Amino acid sequence: MARVKSTSARGNRKTMKMARGFKQARSNRLHVAKEAVLHAGQYAYVGRKDRKSNMRKLWITRLNAAVREHGLTYNKFVNLLKKSKVEINKKILSDLAIRNKPAFADLVKKLQK
Repeated sequence: MARVKSTSARGNRKTMKMARGFKQARSNRLHVAKEAVLHAGQYAYVGRKDRKSNMRKLWITRLNAAVREHGLTYNKFVNLLKKSKVEINKKILSDLAIRNKPAFADLVKKLQK
């Protein structure tokens, strides 16, 4: 008798749908597509964690550039913020530095006094 493998057609369709857009055999051979989808899921999970770190680096870089226009460094700016007990997070400060330069300039001047 021939060997019969039990498969779930619905699960296979789902896997193949998730593998759409992959290159070569990864998009049309079930066994290879399953592995590709699993690895893609792992990379996506790690990527979601990395995105948070990357955004924080971006905010700090933007703040550093904006603060240097006023004759300070990022380190000194953060120190002044802590001393004056201003509790605004880096995301908001970065947004303020880009979108509302006069308000950011006022904040820096107040901190320097």
